[in-house]
Amino acid sequence: MHSIKEYQEAFTEYMSMKVKTREPRNLYEPVSYILQLGGKRLRPVLTLMSAEIFGADFRKALDAALAVEVFHNFSLVHDDIMDDAPLRRGKETVHEKWDINTGILSGDVMLIIAYRFFEGYEPETFRELAKLFSKTAIEVCEGQQYDVDFETRDDVTIKEYLKMIEYKTAVLVGAAMKMGALVADAETNDAQAIYDFGLNLGLAFQLQDDYLDAFGDPKTFGKQVGGDIIENKKTFLYLKALEKADREEAEQLKHLFSIQPKEPADKIETAKQIFESSGAAALTRQEIQHYTEKAFGVLENMCVSEDKKQMLMEFGKKLMNRSV
Repeated sequence: MHSIKEYQEAFTEYMSMKVKTREPRNLYEPVSYILQLGGKRLRPVLTLMSAEIFGADFRKALDAALAVEVFHNFSLVHDDIMDDAPLRRGKETVHEKWDINTGILSGDVMLIIAYRFFEGYEPETFRELAKLFSKTAIEVCEGQQYDVDFETRDDVTIKEYLKMIEYKTAVLVGAAMKMGALVADAETNDAQAIYDFGLNLGLAFQLQDDYLDAFGDPKTFGKQVGGDIIENKKTFLYLKALEKADREEAEQLKHLFSIQPKEPADKIETAKQIFESSGAAALTRQEIQHYTEKAFGVLENMCVSEDKKQMLMEFGKKLMNRSV
């Protein structure tokens, strides 16, 4: 097995070779820009790792990994437009650097490019990859719509919220891992198990991302800290705070999430104080741990060596120990 760094380096080199700016430049420059902003390359690394875990040369999965990464970044470009987000990974978002129309069109072409990376696989593998990819892409869009809908609803439940983040975020993590298994011709049960591992890890990751949106370090988080509070998003933190806070704090929080002050700093700080005092912050950390352990539990029934299971667990632990 290779190290995470080796997967990252191999993937970045391959992406630089395969994704190049060409004419018309105003269509393709934003594509190169968003892909070169960096990040941990979590999803493509998982595709490569999964392929190698099931006995394939990880390089065989590079095209599938690239499809996952291009699709993920396509969704970010459009999400940033919908959220009117100024920053992505600490840099200007595509629609801020260019304009909204460019962001829409460049995002569109990224979705199509992502599908094309499956074309080099054998017909049966292509069919399975495309089928999984289409299912996942639809679920991601459904998750995004739930997210938007929740901004104007005052009756969102925790169950609904967990379904939303499963679709918006976790299914793509699961799919990234299953694609590696499909490229490696893994057994059906093992391919499903690695999907379930990724799905639960993705849920933990998104819960942590929501937590860090409120409590992360703005110098290292890469996004605007407090963005979810500004956008009145009904995150796990918010819903747990309403559930656990006393009546006065709950009403105060509801009010905060119904307004859009010109200077949001006080709104962010007050919401964070309620998240802490109600116990919601601690309960969110517990939920992150719950889904991390659930992901690890899936590995017990997977037909791979113990050292490979251990590698997956170490990756999950490292991922969940981030503090930025």
